[in-house]
Amino acid sequence: MNDRSAVSLLKNFAVAAGMLCLMAFASAAFAAPDPVAKEVSDALRQGVGKPGELSTAIRILILLTALSLIPAILIATTSFLRIVVVLSMLRHAMGMQDTPPNAALVSIALFLTLFSMMPVWSQVDRQAWQPFQQKRLSAEAAFDEALKPVREFMIRQTREPDLALMVDLAGAKQPETTEDIGTLQLIPAFMLSELRTAFQIGFMIFLPFLLIDLIVAAVLTSLGMMMVPPVMISLPLKVLMFILIDGWNLVVRSLMSSFY
Repeated sequence: MNDRSAVSLLKNFAVAAGMLCLMAFASAAFAAPDPVAKEVSDALRQGVGKPGELSTAIRILILLTALSLIPAILIATTSFLRIVVVLSMLRHAMGMQDTPPNAALVSIALFLTLFSMMPVWSQVDRQAWQPFQQKRLSAEAAFDEALKPVREFMIRQTREPDLALMVDLAGAKQPETTEDIGTLQLIPAFMLSELRTAFQIGFMIFLPFLLIDLIVAAVLTSLGMMMVPPVMISLPLKVLMFILIDGWNLVVRSLMSSFY
């Protein structure tokens, strides 16, 4: 037997041994019960025949779906959108594209959102979560009670033209009271109002920085320094002015006061 025949024989033997191992594992897997599948099937059997109650498997599925939608819910129903847009516009107004970094801006926006939404979430905890934990409310009733404070917050921050626009686009009946406003129309209207308010605040932030840029550009032009980029002079001046007026405190105070 030459070397090529030996190598070919070893390869065939290895393939055959691998196939046998796979077959053995497959037969063991099909023979042994899967604990996860067994728990899910038991949960489904326990939930069958009980009207008004959700089975454990369906609750787990709903929980996993809710966890995947948390970022979208956070942006769409809280103050996060306004805060992060204003902070981003502040960074661009100062002329620094990557400072503070995105991670820092998002972290600040998250904690400011937590601070500004604390009264709403405390009301949700008191009216919905605690009664649900104490078995005094069902899951559906707890969800309805939790939605009420969030809807009140969104309605307070939503402009009537934005809400009328979404109701008109949906082809729905004009609401007579706040209870008649559909949540699917309220959420996009709330986001449009948040973007408008954020741009209004951002415009007011842009004005002093724009003034510094114009003054620096005019001075450099009058001195004949055409080859010097104005941003090299204006950027340190804008940072210095922002520090002297305690700009972060002013921006945060303006943002938090805009929600009340």
